[in-house]
Amino acid sequence: MSDKPGLLLVGELPEWDVAALEQDFHLFHYWRAADKAAMLADARDSTVAIVTKGEIGADAALMDALPLTKIIACYGVGVDAIDLDAARARGIPVTNTPDVLTEEVADFAILLMLGAARRVRHGDAWVRSGDWARLGPMPLNTRVSGKRLGIVGLGRIGSAIARRAEGFGMPISYSARARKEGVAHDWYPTPAAMAPHVDVFCIAAAGGAGTRGLVDRAAIEALNPGVIFVNVSRGTVVDEAALLDALRGGRIGAAGLDVFLNEPNIDPEFLTFPNVLLQPHAASGSFETRKDMGRLMRDNVGAAMAGRPLPTRIA
Repeated sequence: MSDKPGLLLVGELPEWDVAALEQDFHLFHYWRAADKAAMLADARDSTVAIVTKGEIGADAALMDALPLTKIIACYGVGVDAIDLDAARARGIPVTNTPDVLTEEVADFAILLMLGAARRVRHGDAWVRSGDWARLGPMPLNTRVSGKRLGIVGLGRIGSAIARRAEGFGMPISYSARARKEGVAHDWYPTPAAMAPHVDVFCIAAAGGAGTRGLVDRAAIEALNPGVIFVNVSRGTVVDEAALLDALRGGRIGAAGLDVFLNEPNIDPEFLTFPNVLLQPHAASGSFETRKDMGRLMRDNVGAAMAGRPLPTRIA
């Protein structure tokens, strides 16, 4: 048995983070354990930290299995899958990695808008298949610049998307529970109220119980025909059945989707739509951003072990 304190890795991390954590901890790779109950039993008396990911989280049972836990450090911004009430009840602080991925995710949202609208996936296939030489130019598509953009959730990421969209000459509106002070963009209290007034509909709201189904059937049915639909938030924020109905009925002109319900085993019907650009929940997936995320995650763990204030505590 190692003389280092234990740390439970709930999800897979990049090798550079694993190597850095191994200097100070004995790592339990929970994500790859065939017998997870046995691993938790082995880890029970030594593990002082849990490192998880936003889409995986940590529930009360996991916390109870590791009673010496001093911190739950989330590698990511979203903590909707972490039982925050259970953590508070047990006196376990929770941290995340905000800000370091804001710009990356906002870049990706713009990429999805452009890629979906301009049918980039289709264009690539047009060249590779020989259709360009055989059939000539591919069918026309639509532009993004100048179109009216509506953003669901104007937090860090939504605001960064808005800044970028201004460079494309896009009139911007947003939906949020309350109007943001000092923000000149048009405000709507709900996604459904905003939907008829936009040509590009981008979801950047935080996940969690409070936003589950926020973009509901009423919002999706209120969208203008031919709208460009983008989601870099969480699959839970959208009524996915309603979204599929809209895609099936041809009411959505193009979509760029990075998140889904039941990831990674998404509804296979999404694969059938030629006007949908699919991505594997990868908006923050650059070397630079992931290294910054890991560094901040490790800073939080180190602070907890040393009894210092946690850099980004959220609960």
